[in-house]
Amino acid sequence: MSSRLLYNTAVFSSAFLLFLIEPIAAKQILPALGGSSAVWITCLVFFQLMLLLGYLYAHWLTTRLTPRAQEAIHQIVVYAAIGALGLQNAFPLDLSGAANHPFTAIFSALGAGIGLQFLVLAATSPLLQAWLARREQSRVKFSLFALSNAGSLLALGMYPTLIEPNLPLRAQKLVWSIGFLFFAILSIIIAFRGRTTAIQPESTPNLLPATIADTPPATLRQKLLWFFLPLAAAMQLSAVTAYLTQNIAAIPLLWILPLAVYLLTFILAFHAPRLYSRFLVVRFLAVLLAGLGYMLTKSDMSLPILVAIGFFLVESFFAAWFCHAETYRLRPARPSEATLFYLLIAAGGVAGSFLIGIACPLLFRANYDIALAFLATAAVALAAIWPEGWPQRLLWATGVVLMGVILSMMHTAYTRQSLVEVRNFYASLRVRESLFPPEARKVRTLLNGIVTHGTQWFAADYRRNPTTYYATDSGVGLALENCCLNSNPAHARNIGVIGLGAGTLAAYGQPGDRIRFYEINPQVEPIARNLFSYIRESPAQTQVILGDARISLTQESPQSFDLLAIDAFTGDAIPLHLLTKEAMALYRRHLAPGGILAFHVSNQYLDLPPEIDLLARSAGMKAGVIHSPSNDTRGEFSATWVLVTDNTAFWQIPAIANAARPIPTRAHLRLWTDDYSTLLPILTWRGK
Repeated sequence: MSSRLLYNTAVFSSAFLLFLIEPIAAKQILPALGGSSAVWITCLVFFQLMLLLGYLYAHWLTTRLTPRAQEAIHQIVVYAAIGALGLQNAFPLDLSGAANHPFTAIFSALGAGIGLQFLVLAATSPLLQAWLARREQSRVKFSLFALSNAGSLLALGMYPTLIEPNLPLRAQKLVWSIGFLFFAILSIIIAFRGRTTAIQPESTPNLLPATIADTPPATLRQKLLWFFLPLAAAMQLSAVTAYLTQNIAAIPLLWILPLAVYLLTFILAFHAPRLYSRFLVVRFLAVLLAGLGYMLTKSDMSLPILVAIGFFLVESFFAAWFCHAETYRLRPARPSEATLFYLLIAAGGVAGSFLIGIACPLLFRANYDIALAFLATAAVALAAIWPEGWPQRLLWATGVVLMGVILSMMHTAYTRQSLVEVRNFYASLRVRESLFPPEARKVRTLLNGIVTHGTQWFAADYRRNPTTYYATDSGVGLALENCCLNSNPAHARNIGVIGLGAGTLAAYGQPGDRIRFYEINPQVEPIARNLFSYIRESPAQTQVILGDARISLTQESPQSFDLLAIDAFTGDAIPLHLLTKEAMALYRRHLAPGGILAFHVSNQYLDLPPEIDLLARSAGMKAGVIHSPSNDTRGEFSATWVLVTDNTAFWQIPAIANAARPIPTRAHLRLWTDDYSTLLPILTWRGK
């Protein structure tokens, strides 16, 4: 194999493997943290950090050591990564207690699971570019960076469409491990050839043609923009990804869309720079920032999700393209500065993803992520465009000021009528109090972003009424009213609920009943107990168990629930680990004889009932779906619930028989397990 082909293959395969392991590793971690969309954002921070460490390692090798020492040390590191791979496959990750310390748990798990391999893969592109430039005594081959991003983009495209739907998680990890061994062999061959082939005397390790050697070094302004331009692009990536995964589902498909856009802009910037027109891009970007920025000030405004996805992806495309194209325009001419160039790009990526993924949830009580990303983009645009003269300076200075005003307007909109605002790893919560006309009844609403998690009307006649998705004619309402009719109507009910929200289901409690809530977010319980009265005024005995429901249920003795409601979904985002064959077996263990499972499946873009029907049949149970209409005068939302039970008498109760409908089968569905799940077959992008 020729040297150029060997280098190209190694760079392409390293990038492919690098971005293939990202969704595999994140999907492995998701269940331990309740399927939270924040898992992927935190994983992005880890990946960006490891990319920085990989570039730092490459920079240290190429600037501090002789060529022979570089290649010898890199061989040792690759051998160590191979050895670590065997140990990691032999000993699975320990994610116990992850819900209590999510940030540290994710970093520890990923570091132990893929850390060394990720470091080697991340270092490959800048390291081999520097080696190839030294061997050929030429300028840095920035086209290899585009080849690297092409490999990354291919991996991201293949994972949700080919790999995830067809391979279980264990098989995915095995295939990846084989691919890594292939890459490692290529790396060892390249390093060995470099040690045994005398390209130039080691006494002049970086000898270059005079035209390159005479090129002036990069200025301080260039180096600062190598950092801040990628920082703004990474903030865009993280903020848009968070928006999509919080409002639809924490699944690889929606992680990959913004990441693919991000990588595509790298390819365009580094491989097809002639396509970039600063004149057009900056004007498109200004319009998009202004339009979407204004939309953010409307805290209760909700676009159709596909329209929102399109707008945010287009905006992030132009923002990232601008940032990366300007970075490429400022690239160094000296090969000796190439690894510093990539190092600062990676450092900017780490800083941007850290600000959105970790700093913002800790520093702010509300979600300002996208607005902050817009502000950062406008600021770096001002810095990059500054040499173009006062008209451009005035445009982007105005943009920075307007983004600051928009942030202030968002803060005002969030705090208006809000009793409390809190934010942590799991959610951004606020409780809004308003008056419902014409009687001016006081209404409190628990929101996660723009998604309603529960409401309560505080007028005397409505205080105990279950609202939103839990009305008396909803699936869960009918199940609670009828779950014990055929066994012992006088029997006090034992009810389990996965997902607390405002505690609305406690409104169904009767004296003697026991209601046990499972909630992963520790900030929800104080809100439900202190700002809503469903729990504290319920005649039933209530209890809240903190932590992921599956982990809690696994550790508990059988609870003998007459009904177990699974309602841990955030808007249209669902935790898949609560909808697997193993989860169903766990739920059955905790049901009383003839007990009922109630799955809340109201969702705009996922047709969940057929998959739950498949799970029910695999467990020897019957499923039926109940749709209930909205009633604005009572605060009731349209809701869809799937009831599952092996109690044949329950289906014959008139109220249930009249409301429940059989679930239509859907072709090409496979049973979800802890090792296999994909949402692709049940996506309904048109909405419902």
